Amino acid sequence: MSDAESLIAIGDVHGCARSLEALLEKLASYSDRKFVFIGDYIDRGPDSRSVVELLLEFRKNHDTIFLRGNHEQLLLDSIEENDYQLWLMNGGDTTLNSYDADYPNPAIPAAHMQFYRDTRLYYETDDYFFVHAGIPADQTVKEAKNREEAAYHFLWDRSHLNALETVWEKTVVFGHTPRSQPIVKDHMLGIDTGCVFKSLGYGKLTAALLPEEEFLKQICLD
Repeated sequence: MSDAESLIAIGDVHGCARSLEALLEKLASYSDRKFVFIGDYIDRGPDSRSVVELLLEFRKNHDTIFLRGNHEQLLLDSIEENDYQLWLMNGGDTTLNSYDADYPNPAIPAAHMQFYRDTRLYYETDDYFFVHAGIPADQTVKEAKNREEAAYHFLWDRSHLNALETVWEKTVVFGHTPRSQPIVKDHMLGIDTGCVFKSLGYGKLTAALLPEEEFLKQICLD
């Protein structure tokens, strides 16, 4: 069985630990699959610390890939540069609160900092390219990986959402931009259903079973 036949991708969690725990329980019968977490584990929601604790425990018994989201990058940049304004403006205050921490020297456990540093910008199989935000519609996956601005696009890009078509040679699976339902287009699969936003039809944490392109959702419990 190839990777593409045994994958589960999970969308943006944003500090919703109870919702994540409930979703993972629903996925217990798929424990033999590789789990690809699409990033943005922290910020905005109430308990980022518990989300990371849950993921650290989960990976002990599962095949896991943890991608980096723009919010993990904001945390890392803030600590490295000792400048917290941008992160706090984007929900970092809730993450600091979950650690009972303050800046400029937040007491975040070493294991959690290592988790954030070890996150990957992308994960790729023969049929899928997993990334937090996306890649430009006019770049192939191969081209996008080799561009100088690749990291920026992987963490922040939304330009592909307005494209009528793409030149992608495989399906790009991404989060970052909340929608009330998953985005399912040719070679495009968006799975951020806005778990942390309980309005406008959002408020769901979504897992995509691949290659079936079936979705399992958990209503936000946080």
